[in-house]
Amino acid sequence: LMADYSFKLPDLGEGIVESEIVEWYVATGDMVEQEQHIADVMTDKALVEVTAPVSGVVLQLGCAASEILPVGQELIRFKIEQNDGAEEVAEKTSTKEVETEKTVPTPTAKETVLPAINHDKPKTSPSIRRQAREQGIDLALVAPTGLKGRITQEDLAHYLLQQTPPVTEATPPTNTYPLKGLRRVIAHKMQQSKRHIPHYSYIEEVDITELEHLRQHLNSADPTTANTSSEQRPKLTLLPFILQALGNTLPDFPHCNAHYQEEQETVTEFPYFHAGIATMTPQGLMVPVIKYCERLTLWQRAAEITRLSEGAKQQQLSADDMQGSTLTVTSLGALGGIATTPIINAPEVSVIGVNKMQERVVVHNGEMVIRKMMNISASFDHRIVDGADGARLVQAIKRQLEHPATLFL
Repeated sequence: LMADYSFKLPDLGEGIVESEIVEWYVATGDMVEQEQHIADVMTDKALVEVTAPVSGVVLQLGCAASEILPVGQELIRFKIEQNDGAEEVAEKTSTKEVETEKTVPTPTAKETVLPAINHDKPKTSPSIRRQAREQGIDLALVAPTGLKGRITQEDLAHYLLQQTPPVTEATPPTNTYPLKGLRRVIAHKMQQSKRHIPHYSYIEEVDITELEHLRQHLNSADPTTANTSSEQRPKLTLLPFILQALGNTLPDFPHCNAHYQEEQETVTEFPYFHAGIATMTPQGLMVPVIKYCERLTLWQRAAEITRLSEGAKQQQLSADDMQGSTLTVTSLGALGGIATTPIINAPEVSVIGVNKMQERVVVHNGEMVIRKMMNISASFDHRIVDGADGARLVQAIKRQLEHPATLFL
């Protein structure tokens, strides 16, 4: 006996009321097995893989790819056998966070031929499917070399290289495309932040010559002679020291380490520092979070920065890794320029921008000398943080970075 089964878009947590259906992997009439990957869904936190809650035939898709669907609205409808446990699985949320494919080295072939082309539905990651779709590539034509016949990023790049057309004198066509997925989420959040938050920025230069000496010394020191674990420690960048200075300073500026809810007109000050780390990824800007940053050692912070930045680039972070920040730090490293005017990550009220380190000629102790200098660019929500308070916060950070011993008092 057959029956219809309606699977509605589940509540993905953290007050999410709608999600974008990034890509479908099934079509009307397809036979689907329970737990089969059927769609990718983008929330304002992360990309989520949706799997089938039952086995059956697809009767109808709730919307087209790239459309927005409210939570609780029908995502997909199946024709199922009435006794296959639909009532039991109806209570289960059939989602899991996306796992980025793991590749293995291409095996050495005994003959100098390419692997066989995959004529079945290609196996690959959601990010590679999106790239192929945006560039008009049929993945069935790409030769897979990954584990169990999966198409890797290198396979796609190799195929594109082979398809590169010869240079002609014709004017290349323009490229018009819709914003979707993470790029659309970023656009909406940045527009909302600049439209609703009265930003002001404060920029100060910092002499980090002594701090840079300390950083290099700690990176070169034998861990067995220090009061730390003898296990291999990550290399320290300047960011763990800046986070240390913030963790020391924010208790004196609780309204800078806060959220402002515009509709309720309420300010929530936090007794802990959850540091948002603005991270550039191939998919766009993401802000993973170091929880209780003030409680960590320099090396623990460095390890978390590495874990979160690599996880964001590979789309391997959990939803918990992507939420809860109380103040965001953004750094472009060597691309940081002289100064920036960073945009606040709402509902936060402060953001700290780190610019690149460079040697400059400055006056030090009455003499012209070359020192290692770096600018800090901070933006604040003027509704909550007065100009003088923002300046005092940055000056307090500056004093610690210029006298690094005070970081550990």
